Amino acid sequence: MISTASPTLSWFDASADIKMLLTQAADCWHDTARSKRYIEQAIALGKDNPNVLIAAYRYFFYKNDGEMALWVAQVVMGQVQQTEHLPQSWDKLQPVLTARKEEPMIRLYLHAYAASGLLLAKLGDLDGALAIATHIKAIDDQREFSGDLLYSILTTPLDEDDD
Repeated sequence: MISTASPTLSWFDASADIKMLLTQAADCWHDTARSKRYIEQAIALGKDNPNVLIAAYRYFFYKNDGEMALWVAQVVMGQVQQTEHLPQSWDKLQPVLTARKEEPMIRLYLHAYAASGLLLAKLGDLDGALAIATHIKAIDDQREFSGDLLYSILTTPLDEDDD
């Protein structure tokens, strides 16, 4: 039975309705169809809230729904791109991201971008994943966004001696 008490997630910036939906999704985690409906409702109510989108991303990622997790990562990137007035082309975007990578919204963008690379790899788009890994690696001198790791995984040949 699902609790109707108001969630006390004070650290989570979202309305009580959204918190309730996310709590219900967690409460019925093992019933994927039901928990997914709660997540989708939370997205519908809080589609402009990065916290809601991050929760949805995590849900879809851990449920191994790569296509939905990728969609959420791309929504986050699009929102940050719009609010921060980021350029579209990588040639113009790279210096902006490099200069501003310590800003919270830019960090969110970089994490979502790196996540999209991982998801593309999981979904079989190795060329797309490698392009993203290369982009992230070029600006991630502290190895915070996993571009180097993803690049290494994608470019290291399989050891054919392993049987």
